[in-house]
Amino acid sequence: MQTLILPKDGEQPRVSSAQTAVIAGGGLAGIAAAVVLAERGVSVVLAEREDYLGGRAGAWTDQLSSGEKFQMERGFHAFFRQYYNVRSLLRRIDPQLACLKQLDDYPILGPGGQVQSFSGLPVKPPWNVIALTKQAPTLSFLDLIKVNKTAALAMMQYERDWTYGNYDQMTAGAYLLSLNFPPDAHQMLFDVFARSFFNPGEDMSGAELLMMFHFYFAGNPEGLIFDVVNKPFSTAIWKPLENYLKNLGVDVRSNCTVTRVATGTDKLWSVELNGEQVQTDHVVLALNVPALQLVVAASPDLNNAGFRSSVESLGLTNPFAVWRLWLDQPANSDRKAFAGTTGIGSLDNISLYHLFEDESAEWVEQHGGAVVELHAYGVEPGTTEEELREDLLHALHSFYPEFVGANVIDERFLMRGDCPAFAPGSDAIRPDVATAHEGITLAGDFVRLPLPTALMERAVASGYLAANTLLAPQGIKPEPIYSIPLRGIFGRHSRLKAVS
Repeated sequence: MQTLILPKDGEQPRVSSAQTAVIAGGGLAGIAAAVVLAERGVSVVLAEREDYLGGRAGAWTDQLSSGEKFQMERGFHAFFRQYYNVRSLLRRIDPQLACLKQLDDYPILGPGGQVQSFSGLPVKPPWNVIALTKQAPTLSFLDLIKVNKTAALAMMQYERDWTYGNYDQMTAGAYLLSLNFPPDAHQMLFDVFARSFFNPGEDMSGAELLMMFHFYFAGNPEGLIFDVVNKPFSTAIWKPLENYLKNLGVDVRSNCTVTRVATGTDKLWSVELNGEQVQTDHVVLALNVPALQLVVAASPDLNNAGFRSSVESLGLTNPFAVWRLWLDQPANSDRKAFAGTTGIGSLDNISLYHLFEDESAEWVEQHGGAVVELHAYGVEPGTTEEELREDLLHALHSFYPEFVGANVIDERFLMRGDCPAFAPGSDAIRPDVATAHEGITLAGDFVRLPLPTALMERAVASGYLAANTLLAPQGIKPEPIYSIPLRGIFGRHSRLKAVS
């Protein structure tokens, strides 16, 4: 683990004068920024348009047809050991991280009973890569000889400028095909990994995929096994974090929409919150892509052309679907809590919630059966809900035939289309955390960051950096930002050429 203090380090623990900040968005990025600013003495308003915190990792109270209440979420989330910044945020409310439970494996399931395990691999690269290829049932020695070694080596050569300079114009799908892995190995080793970032390979930057491979595997010193939250997110994370923020004096406003930012009168900026004009010194725009674009479009005082064009350039990837099922039949006893799937329809993973989450375990204890969640990461545009349900159920029965004939006691089906795209060539125009406007920063998993990171970890790191950037001119001690190694084990290779 490396510590990155970005921007320059400071000495003062708290601001010396009364200062205010408005943070638009109560997801992980906004909460991370709010924590850092409030801990350093800034008076913070945190505005969230939903009635719950957490953004795309949020959770809310729902009710089954039986009248039993439960907490619903937008799908399974893995807490990898290299999510250093997520973990530092969680330690504010859970110093021992008791809310996290380690999984012993997360197998990849393929057609015809194929299984790829990640259990028992060495932790350190490159031995983890070597061991994985040696134990992969879909790879033979002859297959390895035929692999495009130049392309494969790029996974171990990650270095931000070189990787994005050479591979950002290439699609992730084209890069993966260039490896020349046999079809079964390609499917089992790469398809699940590539799809898990919500961006289909034909629309995703090859450099972004290589960064993800470095972050999750080739440069990751923590190993591949991850943790899961053993309670619903709302009770384990969001309510405790909301209480933590309120104890710091943060004004947490739910059902509160940010619509416009303008030049202030009493302060540097004026932010419109549900029609109210709030004067403030600092602004963190930690919104999702569509909401950010609406705010910027409605804010003519944010008039820097480069800033506006970078925000306008952002896009969304394909929708994703989450289908949670309360079934009257149990899963086989040898099933894992989480399994990635490939090769059968749109299904990308199967989660057995009753094996790790206390609320679901209690339901199964009382009623029997299983609580199963199916996830499709990148749904083809135009797919109807009926078509997707049929497709996902067929895949579930193919992988877990014990559920054939199971009755659905209850269900929740969500399809959302608000995850950021990472299109080929987009890195050069992607907005950074710092903006051309004094006192305004961006945060979210869509921003361009100087460290390798992704998903929840990217959101938190960007929130920390957004707060640090606002406080840096005053010499305030920044929040430490942690990272895996910035280069692959075969980095420093700007002389090498990318595969064509």
